[in-house]
Amino acid sequence: MSAGDLQAIRLTFLLATATTVLLLLIAAPLAWWLSQTVSRWRAPVAAVVALPLVLPPTVLGFYLLVALGPQGWGGQLTQALGLGLLPFTFGGLLLGSILYSLPFAVQPLQNAFEAVGRRPLEAAATLRAGPLDTFFHVVLPLSRGGVVQAAVLSFAHTVGEFGVVLMIGGNIPERTRVVSTQIYGHVEALDYTSAHWLSAGMLAFSFIVLLALARLNRRSARVLG
Repeated sequence: MSAGDLQAIRLTFLLATATTVLLLLIAAPLAWWLSQTVSRWRAPVAAVVALPLVLPPTVLGFYLLVALGPQGWGGQLTQALGLGLLPFTFGGLLLGSILYSLPFAVQPLQNAFEAVGRRPLEAAATLRAGPLDTFFHVVLPLSRGGVVQAAVLSFAHTVGEFGVVLMIGGNIPERTRVVSTQIYGHVEALDYTSAHWLSAGMLAFSFIVLLALARLNRRSARVLG
C-alpha cells in the first residue's frame, strides 16, 4: 500500500472512533427518552432519527454543505464562535458522520432499553435510587449487548461512508480523504490494483463485523433465553 493509502486508513479509523464515542454519548439519552416517553413527539423524533436509513447520503451531504457554508445559518454560527467554516475539514466530516450514523446507534440502544422492562426500574425505585443512578447502575448493565451492538454498527457504518463524506469533506489528502474516497480516486486514475487492495480490506472488515454481530446476537438470545 502507498503512503496515501495508509494515511487514508488512519484518518478513517480516527473518524470512526471519534464518531462512535460521540454517538454513544448523544444516542444513549435520546434512545432512553424514545423508549420511555409517551409524548406525541415520540413518532416525529423517531422518524427524524431514522431518516438517514432511507435518505440518499448525497442529499444529507448537500444540505449540510449548504447549512454549514458561509451563507448558511450553521456557517454563520461557527464563524461567530471563531470556529471558521466546517465544510472540507475533519470537523465537518465528523458532524456529517454523526448525523448519518445516528440511527445505527439509537435503534439498538432503544431496543435494548425497551427489553429491560419495568420491573428492574420499579425495584430500583423502591430502593430510592434516583433516575441517573437507575440509568447508570441498572439500565446500562442490563443493556450491555445493545451498547456493544450500537458501538460496532456506528464504527463500521462510519468506515463505509462515501456519499456524505465526499459532499461535506471532499477528497483532500491528509485532511478529509478516507478509505472510501481513496478507492474512488484510485478508480478514477485507473489504478485498479490499489483499488483492489483497499476494497478487499473493506470487504474483509465488513465480513468480520457482520460475523461478530451475529455471534453477539446469538449470545444475547441465549442469555435472555
